[in-house]
Amino acid sequence: MTQNRRHSSPVQHGFPHVETVRRSITALFRRLSGDGIRTYDTSFAPADATFSPVEDLYPGAHRVASAMVRALRLPDARIVVAFRAMEDAAAVELTAGPEYFVEVNDRFRTHRRDLAAALAHEVTHVLLHRLELRFPNTADNEILTDTAAAYLGAGWLLLDAYREDELTHQKLGYLTPEEFGYVLAKRGRFLGGEDLSAWFTSPQAYEAYVRGRSLADQDLRRAPLAAAGRPERRRYTRDRGHAPGRRHAPDRPAAPPAPGQGAAYRFEEHGDGLRVSFGCPVCEQRLRLPAGHGPLRARCGLCRTVLDCDT
Repeated sequence: MTQNRRHSSPVQHGFPHVETVRRSITALFRRLSGDGIRTYDTSFAPADATFSPVEDLYPGAHRVASAMVRALRLPDARIVVAFRAMEDAAAVELTAGPEYFVEVNDRFRTHRRDLAAALAHEVTHVLLHRLELRFPNTADNEILTDTAAAYLGAGWLLLDAYREDELTHQKLGYLTPEEFGYVLAKRGRFLGGEDLSAWFTSPQAYEAYVRGRSLADQDLRRAPLAAAGRPERRRYTRDRGHAPGRRHAPDRPAAPPAPGQGAAYRFEEHGDGLRVSFGCPVCEQRLRLPAGHGPLRARCGLCRTVLDCDT
């Protein structure tokens, strides 16, 4: 797992990986189902990540690793933690199990407050390995791992490890801080509301969480959802009129999407008329509805969320 450390380059911000994050959320729902994800309704407890000043390093590290195994529902897995000098924050050897070897950077011998965050990413690798859930591209697979860690309740630790000032640029994982906040906000909404504000020890992490939550709020107002605002609704109506195959429609492309929104919707001509496809704001599964039919309710076949739409 990568890390930005003291005197390193500034931390990347924004949402450069958001489309891969959305694909990762869909993949997670397809593999675990909505009911399966609901079994991860309890996030990793801050107390389980805390080291006592008098606690020995190795017993403490294995205590935290065991708590992470339980949090990620891997009851028959054992994590052996070792420390060594390395460039990355941590690495795991993936085998058939049940014993897995995680090596973490020597710096965590003294910076123990972030050890649980490093373990969150590596133990999630173990979980995805057992689930046989992976992307072909290595970089995308790391984004999937961070996304799964956050969505399943352990990844808030990775965001809380983010700290940035004149001397220090520290971030663990492959998502930007805002992308971690985005995933955590979507998790909280799916599970009925989870307020992490009291858990963050890093002020910068909390600020990134708020920025990520703002983008998650925008997902709930994407056209053709009924909650879309007037500018988005006008754009949608214009794009629908210019859709391929529309009679008398000028040959002009749809307006570019808003920042962070990606291809929010697209129109497709079918034998029974025009349809609009768009991502479910909860699980990002593509939905297809008849276009131009006005208000209707749709149920996502993957996460079972009922959506109010106006197509």
